[in-house]
Amino acid sequence: MSDTQPISTTAAGPANGAQVVPPAASGGVTQATLVKQAAPKTAYKPADVSPQRRVQRSYSVRLWAVRHSRALEWFYARFADIFLLLHPLWNKIGYSRVEAPVTFVEKRVKGLLFDCRMCGQCILSSTGMSCPMNCPKQLRNGPCGGVRANGNCEVEPDMPCVWVKAWEGSRNMVHGDAILNVQKPVDQSLRETSAWLRVTAQAAAAREAAKKQVSA
Repeated sequence: MSDTQPISTTAAGPANGAQVVPPAASGGVTQATLVKQAAPKTAYKPADVSPQRRVQRSYSVRLWAVRHSRALEWFYARFADIFLLLHPLWNKIGYSRVEAPVTFVEKRVKGLLFDCRMCGQCILSSTGMSCPMNCPKQLRNGPCGGVRANGNCEVEPDMPCVWVKAWEGSRNMVHGDAILNVQKPVDQSLRETSAWLRVTAQAAAAREAAKKQVSA
């Protein structure tokens, strides 16, 4: 007869005061390692979570935008004025008709400069030209408590925390204190839409309302 005694796992605890050792702890092998070893071996690896991809990613352009936040702030203000001047044209053609081509251009320009995620609610002018949607936790009002001592992200160790960079960029901007404004939660219904057109339409509506108040 075997001398091995069954181990009780009832609420009262293990029988005879014996300690239950999880299988994962035996031999120094973690549960995560066991799961990885048991997973089917295929050629596919999810690109967005691959450690190799994280190491290979370059943030040079994004960091360049933060370093030149003041120049980009000036350019964006002029660009917004031009888009507002074109409001009668957008309105005549129809905002819904120009949405697709403008979104196509916006996605590629902002994607190159800021790694834009096209949330449709761009607040780059309030975050030092550092896009908060690049935060793995998508925090819109400051960093989490896990920022590393070197200023890098808790989740992506090789990536500078977007909010650390946002603060650095905001200090170079004329209206840098806008970073202190509390941002609303992301409206997921606006994803993949043009923030340029949305801001232009809102500015045009505000201008028309101001004109009506003056003439009243």
